[in-house]
Amino acid sequence: MSCWLLPTRMTSLCDADGKGNVRKEELYRACAVLKVPLEQVKFLDHPDLQIITFDNYGVSGHCNHRDVHDGVRRLLYDGSQKDIEAWELVSTNIVRKYSGPLDVWFSHFYAILSGGGTMCLLNEHTQKSFLAMAQHSSQWVWFRKLFVAFSSYTYVNTLRKIG
Repeated sequence: MSCWLLPTRMTSLCDADGKGNVRKEELYRACAVLKVPLEQVKFLDHPDLQIITFDNYGVSGHCNHRDVHDGVRRLLYDGSQKDIEAWELVSTNIVRKYSGPLDVWFSHFYAILSGGGTMCLLNEHTQKSFLAMAQHSSQWVWFRKLFVAFSSYTYVNTLRKIG
């Protein structure tokens, strides 16, 4: 499951493959591991959106991730959601994507050079990322375990404000 993490709350739309209830419980367990208060967890259930995810490339280029990005932008720009502050995870190239903690420096410089509206988030507790992802048992398959181990996204994330 992919989650859209906002500074004050975690929001997710997660009924892909009809596993909405399973993924909802998984997200609650992951939030508990990460100590995100449950009152700050919000689930959006909209028939035209299935996953809230990253930027227009969707980290892996997955068509659902890209489509959801477009849906979120439309939701934000239709004027009905004025109180939502949305951020998108900046996708990186393949070398940076699998450079693990080495990408911390590149991400930091990218955020500085990009100016306002971009922030670099350093994960100081990478073990919690593994524990949180393990709560998503429906998706915690061997290749995702490798991804979490070697992905720079486990160690650092660059977010860009939408809008």
